[in-house]
Amino acid sequence: MLFCSSIGTTRDLSLPALALVVSGGHTHLYAVHRSKAGTWQYRSVGHTLDDAAGEAFDKVAKLLALSYPGGPIIEALAKHGNPCAIAMPQSQIKAQEKRRVRGEDQTQRYDFSFSGIKTAVLRFVEMHAMQASIEKRARALAKASTPRPEDFLPHLDQLTLDLIASFQDAVIRDLVGKTLRAAEDMEVESLIVSGGVASNETLRTEFVKRGEAEGISVFFPSPVLSTDNAAMIAAAAYPKLLAHEFAAEHFSAQASLALG
Repeated sequence: MLFCSSIGTTRDLSLPALALVVSGGHTHLYAVHRSKAGTWQYRSVGHTLDDAAGEAFDKVAKLLALSYPGGPIIEALAKHGNPCAIAMPQSQIKAQEKRRVRGEDQTQRYDFSFSGIKTAVLRFVEMHAMQASIEKRARALAKASTPRPEDFLPHLDQLTLDLIASFQDAVIRDLVGKTLRAAEDMEVESLIVSGGVASNETLRTEFVKRGEAEGISVFFPSPVLSTDNAAMIAAAAYPKLLAHEFAAEHFSAQASLALG
C-alpha cells in the first residue's frame, strides 16, 4: 500500500508500523504488521478513554462560539495566538506495562485522555469572565452561514487567541508525545497518521520533526483524503480484495465491530 510520506513523495511503507487514527470520533493506536497471506493485520495498543481529539476540538470551538467543525477554525485562529501563553494540563494517563492476566500476556497500552484539557479551557473562560464576549461574538456572527477565519478575528481579543493556540498546542503535544513513545517502545519502522485531525498542518509538522529526530518515517494521507471516509474504507478493503478475503454472504454491518 502507498502513502504520502513526510517529505511529500510516494513510496512503499515499511512494516511493522504504528498507526494513529485521530478524528472527531476516534483516537486509536494500532500496531500494524503483514500476515502470512500478505494482508495487513492490526492490533489495538491504545485509545482515548473519553473524548476523541477531534471531538475536543469541536467542543472547545462550540464553547468559544466558533464554527463547526472545530478543527479547521481552531487551526486557522491558533496562528494568531501564543501557544505558550496559557499553561494547559497534560494527560495523566501513563503507558500501562505489559502484564499477565489469567495466564495470558496482555499488550502494553498507550491510552489518551482529552477531557482534562477541554475542562481547563472551560475553567479559564469562567475565571477570566469571558462569557459576555463569547455571547457577543455569537450574536455578531449569527447570520453568517459559513464564516471564515478572517470573519472571526475582529471579534476575538488576544487572550482568546492565546487560549485557542494553547489548547491546540496541548492536544498536539499529547498526541505526538504518546504516539512517538509507543513507536520507540515497539521498535516500528514506520508511523502512519490518519483521520480528519491528520489534516492539521501543525500536527503534521510536529510529527515530522519528532519522527526525523528519532529516526522513524512518518506517513500521512493527503489532506483532502484525511477527511474522506470512503477513501479510508477503500484503503482498508483493497489488500483484503487482493488476498481474496471476503465477508460471508449474510454478513451484517455493525458499528461496534472490532478492526481486523
